Amino acid sequence: MDRLWTPWRYSYVSRAEKNLRKGVPVALEAWVGDHACVFCNMIASVEFAIASGMDAKLAEQAAHIVHRGSSCYICLNAYPYSTGHVMVVPYRHTDSLAALEPAAAGEMMTLAQSVERCLRAVYRPDGLNFGLNLGEAAGAGVANHIHLHGLPRWSGDTNFMTVVSETRVLPESLDVTWERLREAFGKLGETP
Repeated sequence: MDRLWTPWRYSYVSRAEKNLRKGVPVALEAWVGDHACVFCNMIASVEFAIASGMDAKLAEQAAHIVHRGSSCYICLNAYPYSTGHVMVVPYRHTDSLAALEPAAAGEMMTLAQSVERCLRAVYRPDGLNFGLNLGEAAGAGVANHIHLHGLPRWSGDTNFMTVVSETRVLPESLDVTWERLREAFGKLGETP
């Protein structure tokens, strides 16, 4: 029998990190708050680290934040469906697209356009999926804070691992994906 080793998925599969605050990377655990929201915790821990003297790039890398706008930020999905799976997340905690301020909703779409350009440049996919899942019944893994998914797709990218064992095989680590996309945003002149 062949084995596929995926040690990075252990914490997800076993929930081994139950005691950690959702969204707070280990490198940023000096932030002591907890907003009970993965996205609010993520950005708060980054902002705290920067305010405490950590280099902004290092803090953002720890949380896999690729880009920060004025109303929204882009981060990698910690449990991606494919390499390059990112999310555009408003800073404002809301579960409703209709409740989002027009400027923030507009920036979300502008950033989605930037994501499309970067994903096409870096990964050369055959297609792209973009989507919002509003509410748990609609498939939202984080139902209390809206976020727009963007991910590259390739013809034939669903294989037996996904179909039979609900496991995805990704060819690069999140750190490598972060570096590649951060560089692509920089080339577009869109990284702060």
